[in-house]
Amino acid sequence: MSAAEAPATESGEPARGPVPPGGLLDVLGVASVVLDTDGRIVLWSPQAEELFGYTAEEALGRHAARLMVHEEHSRLVGRLFADVMRTGQSWAGGFPIRHKDGSTRLVEFRNMRLLDDRGDVYALGLAADQSTVRRLEQDVALSERMVKQSPIGYGVLDTELRFVSVNPALERINGVPAAEHVGRTLREVVPLLNAGDLEAAALRVLRTGVPLIDDTLVGRTPADPDEDHTWSHSLYRLEDTLGHVLGVAVSLVDITEQHRASVEAETARRRLAVIADASARIGTTLELERTACELAEVAVPELADVAAVDLLDAVVEGRPSALGPSESAVIRALAVRPAEGSDAVRAADPPGQIARYGPDRLVTECVRTGEAVLVPRVKDEDLPLIARSAEAAVLLGRAGLHSYLAVPLIARGEVLGALDLKRTRNPAPFDEDDVLLARELAARAAVQIDNARWYQNARNTALTLQRSLLPSHPPVTTALEVASRYQPAGATSEVGGDWFDVIPLEGGKTALVVGDVMGSGVGAAATMGRLRTATTTLAALDLDPARLLEHLDKTTSALDHSIATCVYAVHDPQLRQCRIANAGHLPPARVRPGGPPELLDLPTGVPLGVGGVGFSTVTVGFEPGDELVFYTDGLVETRSDSLDERLALLLSLLDDPARPLEETCDHLLRTLRHPDNHDDVALLIARAQEQE
Repeated sequence: MSAAEAPATESGEPARGPVPPGGLLDVLGVASVVLDTDGRIVLWSPQAEELFGYTAEEALGRHAARLMVHEEHSRLVGRLFADVMRTGQSWAGGFPIRHKDGSTRLVEFRNMRLLDDRGDVYALGLAADQSTVRRLEQDVALSERMVKQSPIGYGVLDTELRFVSVNPALERINGVPAAEHVGRTLREVVPLLNAGDLEAAALRVLRTGVPLIDDTLVGRTPADPDEDHTWSHSLYRLEDTLGHVLGVAVSLVDITEQHRASVEAETARRRLAVIADASARIGTTLELERTACELAEVAVPELADVAAVDLLDAVVEGRPSALGPSESAVIRALAVRPAEGSDAVRAADPPGQIARYGPDRLVTECVRTGEAVLVPRVKDEDLPLIARSAEAAVLLGRAGLHSYLAVPLIARGEVLGALDLKRTRNPAPFDEDDVLLARELAARAAVQIDNARWYQNARNTALTLQRSLLPSHPPVTTALEVASRYQPAGATSEVGGDWFDVIPLEGGKTALVVGDVMGSGVGAAATMGRLRTATTTLAALDLDPARLLEHLDKTTSALDHSIATCVYAVHDPQLRQCRIANAGHLPPARVRPGGPPELLDLPTGVPLGVGGVGFSTVTVGFEPGDELVFYTDGLVETRSDSLDERLALLLSLLDDPARPLEETCDHLLRTLRHPDNHDDVALLIARAQEQE
C-alpha cells in the first residue's frame, strides 16, 4: 500500500505510517529535465512532456537549447549552462521557451549541477509555468496578509487537535503568544473556556467534514480572565487538493457587544410584553383582592419566584397612610403567588392576615419613603429585615432566598402598600432593569387597586345603608310564616335598591311588599329607604293596594325622577285571601298543596315614578298551607337565558310545599343565583297559617 493510500482512523486522523503526498507539486506541474555535460537531454519527466509539448522519444538525446530555446537566446543559455556546470552554483529565474506548437511561454527555472557515484557530471533543471507560479505566490501572499491583518482570530489545528499556527488576532483574543500555541491543545491554551465541548465539535468536523458555522461560545480567556466574553466561532476541515485531511481551521469573532445589545433588546422586549400583559390582566374587576391577585400573577414567574401584594391597613380602612421614622407598618396581605408550595411562600403573610412590621424592616422603609428597596444579593443578616418574624426568616433562608426587591404601590400621590418580590430559583439577582419593570407594574396596578379600594369602600357604605334600611327579621304574625333573603350584587357592580317588608296591620292582616329601585349605589339605597318609609306609613291607613301604589307613584315622582317597581299585597286571614296590586314588577308565584306552582295572573301596571296611569287590585285565594313567593328580577334574569325559561325553572323549584321556608329560600338562591350576577336580589316567602 502506498503512502497516498494509507487508511484513516474513525476519527478522521490518518493512520501511523507514510505521510500521503500533498497536492502543491501537482498544482505547479514541476517538470524535471537532466542534461549531460554537452547539454543533451538524458532524462525527460512526464511533466516536461506536458510543459514543453515534446514526448520523451522526441526529446531524449537532443540538445536542450536547440529544442526549446529561440536562436536569439542560444548564446545566453549556453553561458548560463556553462556557469552552472563549472561553478556548481544553481541558477533560478524566468526564461522564455519554445513550445512544440510554436508558441512561446515564460517558464520559471531552477538549474543545478548533479554528480553521480561514478563522478559523472549532469545538469538538473526544474521548470514550472511562470504564470502558475506567480498565481500561487499571489494567493499565498494575499492569504497570509489577510490572515495576519484580519480582526478575526484564525488558527489551524492538526489532526490531533494541536495548534499549528494562529494569527495575531487570535493571539490577542487568547492572551497567549503564537509560539506558545504551537503544539498545544485547546484545553492547555484556554483552560477557562469550556474547551471540552469545543474539542468535541472539532472532532466531529474532522470526522464528517461538515463545517460548524457561527456557533456561540461564552467564557473567559487569559486575555481577560475576570470578564465573560461572547464569541461566534466556526470550524472547517482542511484538505489538500487530493482530499487528504490536514486538520481543522478555527475562526473566532468577538461579538460581546452585539450579544449584550441583543440581550438588552430582548430584555426590553420582555419588559414591554410583561407591561402589555399587565395592562390586559390587571383590573378586570373592581374587586380589591382579585386585582391584587392579578398583579401577583403577572409578576410570577416572569419577574420573581414569589410575589406578595400588601396594602397598609390604614389605606384599606380609608385612613391616612403616612408613617413617621419610628412607626411600624401595619400591613394587610392581599395576595401571594404562587399560592402554595415552597418555604418562601410559607414565609409570606397569608392573604387576609394583618401583620405589623417594625420600623427597621425593608418593606416598612419602602412604604414610608415611597422608594424601591433593592437587595441584589441577600446575606444571612438581611433575612430578619425582610421576614415578618424569626420563624419566617428561617423559612426564607431554607428556601434559598438570594435576591429581594420591594417597590411601593403609589396612586394619586398616596402610598397604598408594596409589591414584594423574591428570587429563590431564578439564579440572576434583581438589577436596575428589574426595578424599572417592577415600578412600571406597580404604578399601573396601583391605580387599579386604588379604584377597587374606593369602589369597595363606597359599596360597603351603600351595602351598610341598604341593610340598615331593610328589616333584619320580619315581624312574626300569627297568620303567616315568613322567610326572607337579601343578597347584594356581585363585586363588579354596585349595591342596588331592592327591598322587601312585612307590615302588621289591624285586624290580624299583614302587608307584604317587594320592590326594586332602578339604579345602584348610595342613591338607589336612599331612595329605597324613603319608599319603604312611605309604604309603611301608607300601609297603616289600610288603603286598597292599588290606591296605595298611586300614592307611592306620586312620592317616587318627587324623588329626582326615580323609577321603581313594586308588588304590594295585603293578606286577610279571616277571608283567606290576598289583595294584590303590581307596579311593573314580576308576578309572585303561588304554591298550593296538591297543585302545581303558578305565577299569579296580575295586571303588570307601570313602574312607580312614571305617573298618570292607574293601578288595579286583584283578589286571590290564600288558604292555610298556601305560599306566596315574592322576588326581584336579580333572582331570575340572566344575560344568556330567556325570562320565560327562568320563570319556568323557578316554578319547578317550588315543587315541595312542605319544605321549610328557610330551606326554600336557600334552595332558590343556590340554584338560580349566578356568581357573576350584576343585580341584587330580594326574596320574600309567606305561608298562610291555620288560625286557632
